[in-house]
Amino acid sequence: METIQPQIRPFDDRDAEAVVDLSLRAWAPVFASLEQALGSEIFRRQHPDWREDQRRAVEDVCAAKKRRVWVAEVGASAVGFVAVELHHPERSMGEISMLAVDPDYQGGGIGTALTEFALDRLKDAGMTVAMVETGGDPGHAAARRTYEKAGYVHLPIARYFKNL
Repeated sequence: METIQPQIRPFDDRDAEAVVDLSLRAWAPVFASLEQALGSEIFRRQHPDWREDQRRAVEDVCAAKKRRVWVAEVGASAVGFVAVELHHPERSMGEISMLAVDPDYQGGGIGTALTEFALDRLKDAGMTVAMVETGGDPGHAAARRTYEKAGYVHLPIARYFKNL
C-alpha cells in the first residue's frame, strides 16, 4: 500500500463509535495471536470477552483523556487513533497508551504518522522520554515495526502464564 497522509485532529465525542469499531477490527488478529500463544484455556480465563473489554477500555481512554487523544482521518473517515498519557511528569516520561489503525488502511504509514504526532505532543508537554508497550507475539509484529521505526529501544521483558 502506498503512503497515505492522514489529517490528524483532536478526538471528538462524535468519533467514539468509529474509533471503537476500527480498534476492535484492528485488534482482532492480535487477540487471535494471543490465544494461539497462550493456549485457549489461559486466553479465555484472561479474556473471556475481549471485544467488550477492549470496547470499554477504548471508551474509557477517549472519555478520560479527551485532550490527549487524536484521530487520523482520511477524507471524512476516522482511520486510526492514538492516546498518550503523562505517567511520570516528575521523571519527564510519557506513554503512547493506545494506538490502532483501521485494517483497511494498515501498511500505509498511518500508524507511523500517529506515532510521530504523539511523540511531538509528548515533547510539547515537556516529556523527555517516551515509552510504549506491545506484545512479543506474532500478532503484534506490525506494532513492533512501527515503534522501532520511530526510534524506540526494545527492552525485553519476560512475562509467564500458567493455568492453576
